[in-house]
Amino acid sequence: MEKTKNVLLCVTGGIAVFKAAALTSKLIQNGFSVKVAMTESAMEFVTPLTFQALSRDRVYTNTFEEQDPSKIAHVDVADWADLVLIAPATANVIGKVANGIADDMVTTILLKTTAPVMLAPAMNVHMYDHPAVRNNMETLRSFGYTFIEPNEGYLACGYEGKGRMAEPEDLLEMVKHHFIKAENPDWQGKKILITAGPTRETVDPVRFFTNRSSGKMGFAIAAEAAARGADVTLVSGPVSLDTPHGVNRISVESAEEMFQAVTSRFPDADIVIKAAAVADYRPKLTYDKKLKKKEGNLNVEMERTKDILKTLGEQRVHQTLIGFAAESDDIETYAKKKIETKRVDMIAANSITAPGSGFQGDTNELTLFKRNGEVIHIPMTAKTEAAKKILDEAMVIHSEEKR
Repeated sequence: MEKTKNVLLCVTGGIAVFKAAALTSKLIQNGFSVKVAMTESAMEFVTPLTFQALSRDRVYTNTFEEQDPSKIAHVDVADWADLVLIAPATANVIGKVANGIADDMVTTILLKTTAPVMLAPAMNVHMYDHPAVRNNMETLRSFGYTFIEPNEGYLACGYEGKGRMAEPEDLLEMVKHHFIKAENPDWQGKKILITAGPTRETVDPVRFFTNRSSGKMGFAIAAEAAARGADVTLVSGPVSLDTPHGVNRISVESAEEMFQAVTSRFPDADIVIKAAAVADYRPKLTYDKKLKKKEGNLNVEMERTKDILKTLGEQRVHQTLIGFAAESDDIETYAKKKIETKRVDMIAANSITAPGSGFQGDTNELTLFKRNGEVIHIPMTAKTEAAKKILDEAMVIHSEEKR
């Protein structure tokens, strides 16, 4: 985001106010400009001074407190906002806003603002399910407001159920996604299929063959694609990474499981990015019981797995298809050969031996080889940044193919 984005955080009265304080800090750390408005009930839980210190700005609490005579505070701050986030959003404030009631600073701002509004409900599970609250939420949705669903779990009142406000980390991601989507309209509704991580090929109940792939590159691409507004399905081998926000994750183990998961979803995809390090070979024989140690060597006969990328290249109709090539030498030769033999639009190639590049690390250096002969070098950078460039070029290819 080139321009600093303005987020107005409206804090209402619930125990989840403490999460709003943490969210304020995270928004500031991520480069957002933040102003905070609080209801009287919210101030019963946390003082305005806390939010003033975290946001480094005044906190709006009283409709009639005009610190600058040249401006009307609730009008000025409402116009300032690029996004309004109500967190926590109590049943009370949801009801007020849905019915046009403006009897304090927060609700007055909400009636004035023309910025997009997001709400993060937080309340008792039965309050959340009450017909009046449900009706009010539907009314706000009809206004174009967006709800960030609460989590299920232990509530401060002692109940178990749905009503816990989303965590600050999740709210931060939603705010980021809001602005990234606005800057990437071409990605709205696109169906993106991504593979990531290694596969495991079983020998016996305790042994398997695998590789060093961490899945970080594929997960970074999935996270960025979802942030841009795409409908993302991520087929992942076994990795220790959290599912990116807004991504539908399909977990698999073997190359065969990945083949089935990918090919069954391929017909509906617009763009496919195959970043997984799929095993080329698997044991021809597997054992139900653990192989016991014996004298001498152990020979394991291996057989070829199905070539997923080649199969997709043969089946493609309208899809933009992108593959990866992790090589130790002759990178350009192998990448260009892969474009022809696999019938793909682009290969993202990297050296697995270069420092800072390849498996497991957080950085990568890539060269993008396109079918039209164009070559784009991505210097050493964070995988999250490399993901942006890969997606930029993927959309260029996809847009050209649609003409």
